[in-house]
Amino acid sequence: MQFSSSLLENAVNEFAKLPGIGKKTALRLVLHLLKQDNKEVNHFSEVMAKMRSEIKFCHRCFNVADGDICSICANSMRKQDTICVVESIRDVIAIESTQQFNGTYHVLGGVISPLDGIGPDQLNIEPLIHRIEKEKTEELIFALNPNIQGDTTIYYIQKKLQGRAIRITTIARGIAFGGELEYADEMTLGRSLQNRLPVENYVSRR
Repeated sequence: MQFSSSLLENAVNEFAKLPGIGKKTALRLVLHLLKQDNKEVNHFSEVMAKMRSEIKFCHRCFNVADGDICSICANSMRKQDTICVVESIRDVIAIESTQQFNGTYHVLGGVISPLDGIGPDQLNIEPLIHRIEKEKTEELIFALNPNIQGDTTIYYIQKKLQGRAIRITTIARGIAFGGELEYADEMTLGRSLQNRLPVENYVSRR
């Protein structure tokens, strides 16, 4: 791809660094910005810069937040004694879009994957255990991607919680094994949440 302007080329290269954005898509985005008023482009860049510099992570669940606590944790209308454990912030957004869950979340920040050098200490597992003990959580729902890494993480956390009076469930496997929550349609994901299973029943079948 040849460019008559190094400024244009540099902008395209930056956009192409984003996941899922190739050079052609990056060029289309940059050319779109070129057509906009300076005011709109400046606003766009200001919003991105402000998001990156001011966004925080919830002290309670590790979801993104504008303050120390995210809007979900701060919402008194939600079931504060129910925690849905997810791998990433994208999974929170996916589940929220179903409008089928009215509890809170806990973002692990990944899953246990020895081959990738990711162990329990690198995830938000201990804060989850402390939170359960402190808040007297009644139900813990695992909504991790249905794959080996997700199941390993479920098994590890379940073992850590042995002996505690808490109901532990996992979303129903309407989502294919090896699939990802982010790409599941809202109806399938919503039904999986509604038809969740006791986690020991699922693990024992694996």
